[in-house]
Amino acid sequence: MAVTLTCHQKLERRGKACESRGMAQPMRFLHLEDDPDYSTMLSSKLAAEEIEAEVVCVATREEFEAALERGGFDLIIADYSLPDYNGIQALKQAREKLPHTPLLLVSGTIGEEAAVESLKAGAADYVLKLWPERLVPAVRRALRESEERKSRLLAETKLVRREKLFKALSENSLDIVTVLDKDALFTYNSLSVSKVLGYQPEELVGQNAFAIIHEQDVEATRKDFQRCIENPGQTTTSKFRARHRDGSWLYLETVCKSFLDDAEIAGVVVNSRDVTERHRLEEQLRHSQKMEAIGQLAGGVAHDFNNILTVIQGHASLLRSGERLPDVQKGSVDQIYQAAERAAGLTRQLLTFSRRQLMQPKPLDLNTVLGNMTKMLGRILGEDISLQFNYSAGQPWVHADEGMVEQVVMNLAVNSRDAMPTGGQLTIKIAVMDVRAAELAHHPDGRAGKFVCFSVADTGSGIKQEVLPHIFEPFFTTKAVGKGTGLGLATVYGIVKQHSGWITVESRVGKGTTFHVFLPAINSGAVKTSDTSREEAQPRGTETILVVEDEVPVRELVCGVLTALGYQILEAGTGVKALEVWRQHKDKIDLLLTDIVMPDGMTGRDLAEKVQTEKASLKVIYTSGYSSDIVGRDFVLREGLNYLQKPFVPQKLARAVRKCLDGK
Repeated sequence: MAVTLTCHQKLERRGKACESRGMAQPMRFLHLEDDPDYSTMLSSKLAAEEIEAEVVCVATREEFEAALERGGFDLIIADYSLPDYNGIQALKQAREKLPHTPLLLVSGTIGEEAAVESLKAGAADYVLKLWPERLVPAVRRALRESEERKSRLLAETKLVRREKLFKALSENSLDIVTVLDKDALFTYNSLSVSKVLGYQPEELVGQNAFAIIHEQDVEATRKDFQRCIENPGQTTTSKFRARHRDGSWLYLETVCKSFLDDAEIAGVVVNSRDVTERHRLEEQLRHSQKMEAIGQLAGGVAHDFNNILTVIQGHASLLRSGERLPDVQKGSVDQIYQAAERAAGLTRQLLTFSRRQLMQPKPLDLNTVLGNMTKMLGRILGEDISLQFNYSAGQPWVHADEGMVEQVVMNLAVNSRDAMPTGGQLTIKIAVMDVRAAELAHHPDGRAGKFVCFSVADTGSGIKQEVLPHIFEPFFTTKAVGKGTGLGLATVYGIVKQHSGWITVESRVGKGTTFHVFLPAINSGAVKTSDTSREEAQPRGTETILVVEDEVPVRELVCGVLTALGYQILEAGTGVKALEVWRQHKDKIDLLLTDIVMPDGMTGRDLAEKVQTEKASLKVIYTSGYSSDIVGRDFVLREGLNYLQKPFVPQKLARAVRKCLDGK
């Protein structure tokens, strides 16, 4: 039967004192011994040496195996010779049940051969009963070695866990973890290098890191690496292009830290992240900001220039229509008028590019619009270039400004013509398609939905890849000086964006270029036909018109033209002064003709809304050379009849006024 003995009264008191102070419990020893006197002697020796232990004594094999099942022992002391059991058998049982608990063999007579066998089997030590003074030192030595084994096992377990965690982190991270030596040679790469750059980790070991960095980025990156080596413990960041295994280039952003002075690592640890997509978006943002800044400048210049051109074109038109000019002077006036026309076209391009030209959209069938341009395109392209149209089988209806759409096609056709100096083929294709989100990965301006796409493809010289990102920039051209303004494709870009669409380009040197223009499709069932009958060339009238224009030469021209046509004219230079005129004559005013952008804090729109609250039947015509962004995105023109784009000629002014007065 198992007996639990306390080593000594002193040992018992110490154990209780430990418990009362909340200290660790005494150790537990299992003693396999059939001699009660030896068990008592063992307890006395332990107490005398101040080893606090609870000794569980067992005398038979059954009791020993039962105690092993319960476990929880710090040391096992076993007699080598028992009536039905021996120490080697006990040792095997203990190693099986409690493999990490040391076992000390005690024997009255143990031969050298048996002692060696016991040590080989895993015994911590053996002690002869004849030398009791060696018992406690053996116990201490066994306990110490056991603790060292436990510490070592714990450290190994932690190391294995740490290595497993590091492997999991490095293999599943999207970032590349790299270790370089002082010469920038790879000594380690995480598995993620294969996901990001396509290389196997071991494939790069021993190679120089700068070998896969773009030559234009090597110098700056090498300086960053050297700074990292010279400042151990500090982090250094870099951004550069790295070559993928397939030959393409990716942008990597890295953070490196030197551990060359650390014997465990002895290298520079680099964390690299693929920022190619972020770089592309940043480039697009910078490009958009640059385009917007240039657009604001272009719009402002075009606005002021349009006022000047209105005066030039207006007076030149009046002189042309006169009958008293000699032929020589008429020729000069014609030259002035034509030059003003060309200048007006240039300002329209500036305004269109900067998206500051008010659109006058209506439902359009692109099959019809582009088909009507066949003869014109044929004359522009010349005999050496064949023109092919592929019309849409569906109904390619869009809500767009017809003149602007024609300008897009014309500019793209001229661009293609210049790319085919020795002749070729230009193909224009129209199609209705459903664009899916998955197809827009490389087209950030695009969106899913139903669109009409018309493509302009040529068999010309193509565009170099390094030039492609710049082709829509204003004033960018690869043509010789004097051969192009650099506004053609910029104007196309502006028009397409103004129509809530987007444009893409595909090109290879020597293989031609294809532009794809996407415009939102509309339901053809909702399209209403409108009367497009031509107006009389110089319609007259007797109604009273209030003309509001801050540019004096423009105001004088408009008032003079309308007075000559029989109208009664009231005029004002600002919205505030126009209100004063309105209060005096509002009962007889039939039409308000006002510039949209004016000084004194009141726009033409504000003026019109104010006076129409007092007289709802009042007709209004707006004039401007500026932007819908300024007058407000919710400002909608009614079928284009109440808006005159500057510059305009007297004939156009007369028709617009008459049409507005006669309209509902």
